[in-house]
Amino acid sequence: QLQLEESGGGLVQPGESLRLSCEGSGPVLDYFDMGWFRQVPGKEREKIACIRGTDGTSHYADSMKGRFTISKDRAKNTVYLTINAVTPEDTAVYSCAAGTRDYCVLPIPGADDYTYWGQGTQVTVSS
Repeated sequence: QLQLEESGGGLVQPGESLRLSCEGSGPVLDYFDMGWFRQVPGKEREKIACIRGTDGTSHYADSMKGRFTISKDRAKNTVYLTINAVTPEDTAVYSCAAGTRDYCVLPIPGADDYTYWGQGTQVTVSS
């Protein structure tokens, strides 16, 4: 059973960069396509990006292109989400998810396409 744990959230100031981590325990993450999502209370979950387990190809939601970068470290069994130049609108709970391999194509998969989820990490952007 795959377990995912996010970390790296917290309070950051506008304009700063932030790297979130999603560490997997159990199966190797290369067996899965991984995704990052975010959600603000009262709003729908937003998809951000995904990365393939097979070859590391990544894709982004159109609204998330430019400031977000998804990456992975096979040795650490960890997927990352880097957010540059954060704004207060980036305040949300960020979650990672794992799903079937080769689902990471455009348009990127939605939440229903993922099987395993972490608990999420809160990011608050405020001066």
